[in-house]
Formats: sequence, structure tokens, C-alpha cells
Amino acid sequence: MTKYIFVTGGVVSSVGKGISVASIGRILKSRNLTISVQKLDPYLNVDPGTMSPYQHGEVFVTQDGAETDLDLGHYERFINIELTKASNVTSGQVYSSVIRQERKGDFLGGTIQVVPHVTNEIKRRIRNAATISNPDVLIVEVGGTVGDIEGEPFLEAIRQMRNDEGHDNVLYVHVTFLPYIAATEELKTKPTQHSVKELRRIGIQPDFILCRSDREVSQEIKDKISLFCDVAKDAVIPLVTSSTIYEVPLLLEDSGLGDLIINRFHLLSQKTNLEAWRKMVYNLQTPKDKLTIGLVGKYVGLRDAYYSVREALCHAALAHNCILHIEWISSEDIQEEQDERLRQVQGIILPGGFGSRGIEGMVKAAKFARENKIPYFGLCLGLHTMVIEFSRYVFGSQNANSTEFDPETPYPVIDLLPEQKAVDQKGGTMRLGTYPCKLMQATKAAEAYGKDMVYERHRHRFEFNNNFRQQLQNAGMVLSGLSPDDKLVEIVELQNHPWMLSCQFHPEFKSHPNDPHPLFVAFIGQAKKTLIEGSQTILPIK
Repeated sequence: MTKYIFVTGGVVSSVGKGISVASIGRILKSRNLTISVQKLDPYLNVDPGTMSPYQHGEVFVTQDGAETDLDLGHYERFINIELTKASNVTSGQVYSSVIRQERKGDFLGGTIQVVPHVTNEIKRRIRNAATISNPDVLIVEVGGTVGDIEGEPFLEAIRQMRNDEGHDNVLYVHVTFLPYIAATEELKTKPTQHSVKELRRIGIQPDFILCRSDREVSQEIKDKISLFCDVAKDAVIPLVTSSTIYEVPLLLEDSGLGDLIINRFHLLSQKTNLEAWRKMVYNLQTPKDKLTIGLVGKYVGLRDAYYSVREALCHAALAHNCILHIEWISSEDIQEEQDERLRQVQGIILPGGFGSRGIEGMVKAAKFARENKIPYFGLCLGLHTMVIEFSRYVFGSQNANSTEFDPETPYPVIDLLPEQKAVDQKGGTMRLGTYPCKLMQATKAAEAYGKDMVYERHRHRFEFNNNFRQQLQNAGMVLSGLSPDDKLVEIVELQNHPWMLSCQFHPEFKSHPNDPHPLFVAFIGQAKKTLIEGSQTILPIK
């Protein structure tokens, strides 16, 4: 029978629930238990697919094509599992389902209420996630903070789950924050006390409290929280800010949380095995060469918009025993091809995005990388800008473009597929999820992957326009990855360049700290070679 761990947050948002959930999953999986995870998001959007990155951060895409919260990226990276659309539930999904049922007459004329109809739908979706993956433990994170009005139905639903599933099958973990008051030089527990008080008002008594803090948490503080929040002393667990998020599972394991959960659930498990993880964290904290990568994007003002890209770069740097420094460059700020910031990096990466804002700056970055032989890696939109820039060079026209940015361009090298042109809705209508990609032999892509066929996750509408294939190939562009039917271009790279490659998909979603993505590894490897050899011959500023 599946056991359930429900994780809530208090005091402030962004307190670290997602990392905590992923870390709990990691330490339980290290005991040879099967784990699955689910995120409950109280916002009314059906999914984050139409939300601005400035509102929501990164949209993480699952292998079955669901646009989900970025916390699912943490879950997959830490636990090394593949989640599905059942792993992200929003208020929008819940209320839409309940209203559809009411319109069909499924409630037999009854009055529709939050309790029991909305809460029953939430519980149904939680159990559905458990049914699909049949894990030993399902960890469920409730988004937002305790006290948020939109989160009330979710908290009520998880309160009911303990009675429904049995007290031995449900645990509650509350992640809270201990603020430090500089004037008195002390951590304060009162916000945590009030947060737990609000939980208890709802009917939830936390079994464990994870105390996020930027300072060491004394035994006196832990005893005080134990007393006023009515939890066991060993169930008050400090989570002091670490130099890397990947150390958090080790901190939780060393605190005894894994054994406490196993004992509370009466589970039989093997001895924990985190040696490979410990070695990875040690290597991450003791690197050698410093490598600077320029990330040129539209949303660098909110770095969470590129969370998976940042982590995938980190994983690849770790594989090459490098310390990574990312130079965050807003594409709107690039006014010339010889931007001074681009001259200081060993590699340039252009991640995904939508809309025309900042595109010309990205094109200038691609031109700089091509002309100066700087390693370049384009992801989705980064492929579009690479193709646009190379096409302008080949055709001798600044009018080459994507129809997303210039519908009247005479050289529409990036365009909608015919079936996409009839779509009039934004949400959930892109090419989403996992698609196969056939690799061409004797290319950098095939060398990186070491195989003939790969499966990668997509999130886009616009594609490489096949009408320009031959002209661009004749000029030196290599189509190194294609769909199995040869109709869609998935990867492009340039001849006569050390490493300039772009992909239509999002490889960052499949990178893990102990299993970095091969394209990121190849890109960082070439950037490291550039650093060691000092091989840049940067063109002078004109």
C-alpha cells in the first residue's frame, strides 16, 4: 500500500519546499524504495504554459508533454525518475473537472461545494498519481504557504487523507523559515509557531518541521520549536543554507530524517546508499578550472526562468571537473556584435523563449560566436536565432527571419508547420513532450550522443523551414538530427567551426547531476578546451 508524505510551507514563499521534497525522495530512494512525487499548485491557471516566466519562472516539460511547475525538474534531477502529467495538479484543473461533471449532471442535482466535491477531486488526483506509478511512497508538495486563501481546499483535502488512508500511512512535513534579527543577533521562532498554529487550525498536526535558516540553529531553538509546535525533538530538523542544493539530501540524511520516516511508516528498507551522491557533492565543492559561459536570454532578470539550463550546465561542468561561472547577459542589452561581455566567455548558450523582444541581441550573439569560433549551444529559440543569423550571412540580407518575429519576411527560414497555422488557442497546443530524433553519422551531435536515435522533450510551435534546407546545407550548415521521417529538423551545426550546434528540443530537462546530458557535456568540453588552449582569436571591435 502506498504511503503518503504531504509537504507544506510556511512563513514565506520560496522557502525551499521543492528542494526539500526532492531531497526526501532522494534519501528514501537510496534505501531502495520506489518513489513518486506530485505538486499541487493552487493557482487557477490550468497549467503554467501560458504564464510569463517573470510570473512563474521556468515551465518544466514532462516526457508525456505536460507543461508543469519548475519543482518537477528538481524532483526528476534529484530522484532520477520520469514524471507525468499526473504529477502536477492545479486549481484550474480541479475546478474545470468539477464544473464539467456538474454540467453533465454527474452530481444528480446536488449543490456543488468546495467540501466535498472540490476536495474529493483533489484526493482523486492524488490517488490517481499513486495508482499510475504504484510507488512505495508518494511525496506530495502543496504549493504556496499556509494561510493562502486559494490553498485552503488543498489543505483540507490532505487533512482528510490521513483518516481515509490510515494514520500509519500518512505523514505531514512542514517547511518553515527562521528569520534572523540582526539587532538582537538571534533567530526568531515566532513566525514558525504561527504557521504551525494555522496548520493546526485546519486540522493538520505536522509530524516533522524542517527549519530553513541562513544561520546555525541551536539546540535551544529546536527545543523551543518542539515545545510550542508539539512535535518530537528529533523531528525538528535544521536546514541551513548550503553552498549547493545537492547537499540538502546529505543534510537531511545526517539529521536522521530518513530513518525517522522509515520507522514511522513501519517500512522494510535496505541500508541507505548515498556514497555516489556524497562523492558528487564533494567534487562539486572542490572543482579545479573556472569556466565562464555567457547565457544570453530574454528573461535573465529572473534566473529561475532558466533553472534547468543552469543546472544542466552545472552538471556538465562537474563532469569536466570545472567550476562554472555564468555570465547572465540580457539579449536586449546587446547593441553590437562585439559586445565586451561576449569577449570574456569561453562559450555562449542561447536558451528558449517566445516573442520578438530581445531577438536581435540574440542574433548578434550568434554572429559573434560564428565569426570568432566561440563554442555555441542553442536551445529551441537558440536554434531559431542561429538559423536566422546564418541565413542573413548566406543570403546577404538582414531580412531573413522567423515568421514569429516578422510575418512578412522574404526569407522565412523559421516558420509554423501547416497544421499549426490553424491553431487559435495558446495553451497546450505546441509540439510538447518526447519525440524521436535520428542522428546523422560523422557529426558532432552523433559523437556527443554515441548512438543513432535519441528521444528528447519539445516545447515550441515554430520549426526550421524545409524550403531553405538545400541552400543552407550548401553554405555549410549540417542537419545532424532529423525526425525519423526526415520531415523535421531537430539539430543543426556548422562546418568549419569548433562547436556551433543548436537543437529544436530542450535537452536541459533530461540532465541529472550524476548523469549529465551528452550535448551539455560536449559543449562544456569544447569550452574547456578553448579555455586551456586560449584558442580564441577575437575579432577587434569595429
